[in-house]
Formats: sequence, structure tokens, C-alpha cells
Amino acid sequence: MRTSLRTALTGALVAATVFVGTTSAQATPPGPGVSARLIARSTVGDTDYVLREITIPAGQATGWHYHDGPLYGVVKQGTLSHFDSACASDGVYPRGSAIQEPAGPKNVHIGRNLGDTPVVLEVLYVLPHGAPFSEDAPNPGCPFQ
Repeated sequence: MRTSLRTALTGALVAATVFVGTTSAQATPPGPGVSARLIARSTVGDTDYVLREITIPAGQATGWHYHDGPLYGVVKQGTLSHFDSACASDGVYPRGSAIQEPAGPKNVHIGRNLGDTPVVLEVLYVLPHGAPFSEDAPNPGCPFQ
């Protein structure tokens, strides 16, 4: 299963790179200490394909959020700890791991870097045209941010 997800992700990343369009980034406020770098962007029909590199410093998090479209990523450095809105860990992703996040407000989550080195992700966003990278959400009652 992991191999097929990784193969699909690689294909999607290659497709996004081939379809590079404009390079302007949409601004969505990042969580504390998180930075992003645009790699490629293309719009096909009413769908935006955006490839970004996300860096989460040690001890920091993305903040609670969800996406209006699915997200596919690869951990390039560090280990990402991922939590759902029930405050439960729904994945720990070390370097080389593929991650997929479903779309919609029922999929509120947070990515945390519990390690001592930065987490670097390469992420493909598949979004409705004009949608932000993420939608901020309140903490669902978890003892962490």
C-alpha cells in the first residue's frame, strides 16, 4: 500500500511540475514558526495544483486547520506527528514517509514537530480554484496547540 501511495504521489508531483503556471502564492497565515516556499503552481480547469515546501521548526506546529481539497506530501526531513480533532495521534511520519490528508471541515487536524530538528515536507495541494491552502480552525479542546 505504501509503495502504491508513494508511486501515486510521485506521479502527482511530476504532473504538478510539468504544469507549472504562475508563481504567485496565496497567503494563508501559517501556524507558529511554520514557513512555506512555493515550488510550482498550475490551474487546470477549476482545480489548482500547488507544490510547496513546508518547514516546521523543532517544537512548533501548524496550528489547527483543514483543507478545501486533498493534500499529498512526503516528509523530506525530521518526523511529523499528526493529530486529529479527537486529540488522538493519527500518524507519525518519519523521513521518507508519504502523508495524505482528506478535504473538508470534518477533517480538522494539526501537524506537530515533537523532535529537535526541523520537519521539512514537500506538499501537493489539490484545491478548488482560488481556495486558500488551509482554513484555520479552533482548537477542538486538546491540551496542546
